[in-house]
Amino acid sequence: MRRLILLAAVFALALQGLAFTTNDTIRVEGGLISGTTADGVRSFKGIPFAAPPVGDLRWKPPEPVVAWEGVRKCDAFGPDCPQAPYPATSIYASPLRMQSEDCLYLNVWTAAKSSEERPVMVWIHGGALTRGSGATGAYDGTALAKKGVVLVTTNYRLGPLGYLAHPELTAESAHHSSGNYGVLDQIAALKWVQKNIAAFGGDPRNVTIFGESAGSWSVNVLVASPLAKGLFHRAIGQSGGSFGPMTYLQYPDRKGGDRDNRPSAEKIGAAFARAAGADSLKALRELPAEKIVEVFNNTAEGRRFRSQPNVDGWALPDEIRNIFAQGKQNDVPVIVGSNANEMTTLTTPAILPKTMEDYRKRVEGQYGAMIKEFDAAYPAKSEADIAAAYLGSLRDITFTLPMRTWARMTATGRSKAYLYFFSHVPPNPNSKYLGAYHAGEIIYVFNNLRLRNQAYQETDFKLAEMMSNYWVHFATTGDPNGKGLPRWTPYNRKEEPYLDFGDTVELRNHLLKQQLDFIEEFQKRR
Repeated sequence: MRRLILLAAVFALALQGLAFTTNDTIRVEGGLISGTTADGVRSFKGIPFAAPPVGDLRWKPPEPVVAWEGVRKCDAFGPDCPQAPYPATSIYASPLRMQSEDCLYLNVWTAAKSSEERPVMVWIHGGALTRGSGATGAYDGTALAKKGVVLVTTNYRLGPLGYLAHPELTAESAHHSSGNYGVLDQIAALKWVQKNIAAFGGDPRNVTIFGESAGSWSVNVLVASPLAKGLFHRAIGQSGGSFGPMTYLQYPDRKGGDRDNRPSAEKIGAAFARAAGADSLKALRELPAEKIVEVFNNTAEGRRFRSQPNVDGWALPDEIRNIFAQGKQNDVPVIVGSNANEMTTLTTPAILPKTMEDYRKRVEGQYGAMIKEFDAAYPAKSEADIAAAYLGSLRDITFTLPMRTWARMTATGRSKAYLYFFSHVPPNPNSKYLGAYHAGEIIYVFNNLRLRNQAYQETDFKLAEMMSNYWVHFATTGDPNGKGLPRWTPYNRKEEPYLDFGDTVELRNHLLKQQLDFIEEFQKRR
C-alpha cells in the first residue's frame, strides 16, 4: 500500500509539470513530428527546415525539406554545421557536438496551445559566421516560452560552406549570385516559420528576429535584404552591425577585379579553391567538408578568406549602409545595443602595447592628423591607462558606433529604435579584466542564469528578469516598456536616450558621445 501511495504521489507531481515528458505530435512541412514536454513547455529539437545541402546542393540556395514517413522524433538537436572548435583557452570554448553538412535544422520551445497566436522570436546565433549553432545551452528557450513567446533557434551554413563565392557558382545561378548561402538559410528558416509556426501556437504575423555578434550582423543583413521582406516584423541586434564598406560579388568596372584594395568575393573564393587543390566547381563539391574546414583554418590562403555576405545584386542589391540611407530597408522597430567591454574576450592581452612608446607609435600611425582628437577621446597618460584606451577605441569602431548608426538610421524612418548599453559585469574569476564582455548579456536576455554554475547574486537574477521582460514586451507589441520596468525612451538625435543595463537599470543620454563622434568623423575623412 505504501508503495502504491508513493507511486501515486510521484505521478501527481509529474502531472504538475515538474518532470513530465510526453510525445506531442504536430504536422509540419515534411511530415509529423513529436517532441517532449517538461515543466509546462513543449520543445521540438532538430526539425529539418530544408533539404540537406550536400553533394550537388553544396553552395546552392536551400531546397525544400525532404518528406519522411511516420512520426519523426524531434527530441534531440540536429548536428552542428561543420566548423573548427574555439581555442581551448577561449571563454567561448565548449565540448564539440556532432557535425555534418546535413545541418539545416531548427528548434522550437512553446507553452502555447495550437489554437493560440503568441508572438514568435527567432534567434540567430553568433560565432563570426564560422562557429556556433542553435543548440548552445545558453539559448534554451524554456524561460522565454514561459513568458509567453514561441522561441525558435536555427542553424545556418558557416565559413566557406556558407559564404564562398566563385565565378562558376555565379555562372550556374539563376540569379547570377553566389556566396550568401548562410543568409539564404536564415531566410529559409523564416519562411518555414511563416508556414509552420501556427501549429506550435505562434503568430506568423508577429515575428521578431534577434541575434548577437554574427547573429546581429545577420539580423542587420535580413533587415536590409529584399528577400526577407514580410518574413519578420521587429528586429533586435546585440553587438553587431555592418555599416562600413562591403565586398561586392564582382567589380566588372575595375581591372583586376579589385576596388580600393578590396578584392571581389569571386576573386577571394577562387583563391580559396586553389588553396584547397580544386581546379573546378566539380572538384570543390567533391572535397570532404572536413577538408574545407581544415583549409579555412590552417592555411594562409584559408585564413585570408572572410566569412561575410557580399553585395550580389539579389540577397543584397547594395551595401547595407546605402540601403538604409535610401530608406529601402525593411522598416521595422528595433532594439540595438552593445556591451561596455566587448574586446576583452575578442583579443588577448599579448596584443596590447606594453609601453607608452609602443602605444604612441601604434595610435599615431593609425590616427595620423587626428591624433589630438583621439587622445582627447581616449586619454592615456600612463601605462596603466593603455588597455582601457586601446580596447575602448577598438570597441567603439567595431560595436558601439555601428549600433548607434543602426539606431539613427532606423529613427529616420517610420519605425522606432531603442538603444541600450550593457555595463553589468557578470560573475567570473577573471571579471576584473573581462568586465561586461562580448556575449555576456545573452544569458540574461534568455533568463537562463539557472543553467550556468556561476556565483550569481540577486542583482544578476533581477537584471535577467528585467532584460527578458523588455525583450518579450518588444516582441509582443514593438515597445519594450511594461509594468514595473524603468521607462525606455525611443532613440532620437537630440537627446540620444539609451538604457544602461548595469547594476542599476536606468535611462541615460548621449552614449560615449565624444568617442563615437570622433570615430565617425575619422571614418568620414578616411
